[in-house]
Amino acid sequence: MLSLPLEAYLTAGTLFGVFALLLFTSIAPDVIMLAGLTFLLLFGVLDPREALSGLANEGMVTVGVLYIVVAGLRETGVMAWISQRVFGHPRTIPGAQTRLMLPTALLSAFMNNTPLVAALLPAVTEWGRKFGIPVSKLLLPLSYATILGGLCTLIGTSTNVIVAGLLSDAVKAGQVERGFSFFTLAWIGVPCATIGIIYMLLASRWLLPSRGSVVRNPEHARAYTVEMMVAPSGPIGGITIEEAGLRHLHGMYLAEVERDGEIIAAVSPTLRLRDNDRLVFVGVIDSVVELQRIRGLTPATNQVFKLDGPREGRMLVEAVVSDRCPLVGKTIRDGRFRTQYNAVVIAVARSGERVQQKIGDIELQAGDTLLLEARPAFVQQQRDSVDFSLVSSLEDSSPIRHHKAYVALAILVGMVTLATLFEQHPFFVARDFGTLHAAMLAAGLMLATRCCAATTARRMVDWQVLIVIAAAIGIGRAVTETGLANSIATGLIGLAGEDPLFQLAIIYGVTMLFTELLSNNTAAVLIFPIALATAVKLGVHPMPFIVAMTIAASCGFATPVGYQTNLMVYGPGGYRFTDYLKFGGPLNLVVAAVTLTLTPIVFPF
Repeated sequence: MLSLPLEAYLTAGTLFGVFALLLFTSIAPDVIMLAGLTFLLLFGVLDPREALSGLANEGMVTVGVLYIVVAGLRETGVMAWISQRVFGHPRTIPGAQTRLMLPTALLSAFMNNTPLVAALLPAVTEWGRKFGIPVSKLLLPLSYATILGGLCTLIGTSTNVIVAGLLSDAVKAGQVERGFSFFTLAWIGVPCATIGIIYMLLASRWLLPSRGSVVRNPEHARAYTVEMMVAPSGPIGGITIEEAGLRHLHGMYLAEVERDGEIIAAVSPTLRLRDNDRLVFVGVIDSVVELQRIRGLTPATNQVFKLDGPREGRMLVEAVVSDRCPLVGKTIRDGRFRTQYNAVVIAVARSGERVQQKIGDIELQAGDTLLLEARPAFVQQQRDSVDFSLVSSLEDSSPIRHHKAYVALAILVGMVTLATLFEQHPFFVARDFGTLHAAMLAAGLMLATRCCAATTARRMVDWQVLIVIAAAIGIGRAVTETGLANSIATGLIGLAGEDPLFQLAIIYGVTMLFTELLSNNTAAVLIFPIALATAVKLGVHPMPFIVAMTIAASCGFATPVGYQTNLMVYGPGGYRFTDYLKFGGPLNLVVAAVTLTLTPIVFPF
């Protein structure tokens, strides 16, 4: 360490400052990371090309592109289907975590972690909101489950693929007898995943915060009355209220069902829906928006189908009727609301009272709050109108494109298939095709097939996550280029002496440290030659060192920058840096104990 250049010490000081600010302040992580990167740039540790290299990093761009893929899945209702069919109806938080982590870990073993989390993130958030579970209890388990599941196969994580490639080169050079098979890592990965999930189920109650709850308190919110109809030949005709997901709408209740002119007031959850049933709901605005997105329900008023243009281009708007509105005292039908404003009334809120009449029969009063389906231009046209005292649009309220669901699902399956093929088939590997190519193709198809609009895709991108990833890559480059990383690794490994088990533990620990400070792939590339050289020096088989290093490089639980999926859930989960330390730090130790116990047994020295 003493012979290192000044730039290495500046980098070490920057790392210390960045982690201290993340630990002890509430400053946004993207601001902290950019400040650290700026410091290294200003003091000449990095030149502009190196500092900005993260913006061109394949992993960062892949994450950004995947947000567009997720937008297509969300806008076509695929994510809602996953939430309802795969995750089910949990009754407790541990039950919800079990329903979430088991299928997620299984899926992660056979597909790349990053697109899996990108695809599930909005579905899990919506699922948590629906059942009153704070997202902070779900999103870190989601990220960690994908990491643990990825330990089980060769294609589970990009780290496994990178190490397999390095190992293949070592085999060709005669340094190693054999490389990884598809399930080589499963001997260690499956026990790690099993025990890791058990740990999360037991520890989350105390170590995960109840923060970022997505359920609003509807006590003082406006109560809308909205009518929906069961679509003929739709997916919910013939199933019960509960099976259709209409029983767990928080902040909303099903007041009555009208069937063949008969009113069913006390609606049982076991009541089977029929085509053309008219359902009357009362609830807050968020639940009304959720209701509009359920496949098989359509607005009871046929006026929405008479508006100009396709429904996909519309949005929901709240408008408060002023005392100067010419329709005050008239019913919505008699006032020809749609003709006059090119908008359709979906629901009405009136001073906390339930409005009993059907939508068309409601006589408007000054102060009524109307929920409208309209074109985006309505807001600009009516914002200064004397007819309404307040006009505001609702984000993410465009009608779901259910007819595109199978297209979006086919694009997702194609993306995963191509990403796996690109990372494994020699033809594509030789031409440097990878997950980015599959993701960009999928994103382009989502836009080209109109599974999502370009404006929606732009809005779905989480720029804070991308900035943190890009800045972290730049800082990681400084750690590598100044020789700081190699100096730390060599120094720590030199402490282990001639004991293979001690050396194995040191290599695991150093790799884990580098994963948390830099990134999983950077740690793997840095430590691989050191692990191989250590085995040669000791005269033992290199496989236990390579396997342990691969597991350690893939397991970044204690910091948000250690793994891309951790960064992706940082903001949506409302987490702080200390949450990762408290919940992920012990998980690091659990996985380390399992790996260091089993590896010498399964892969003898």
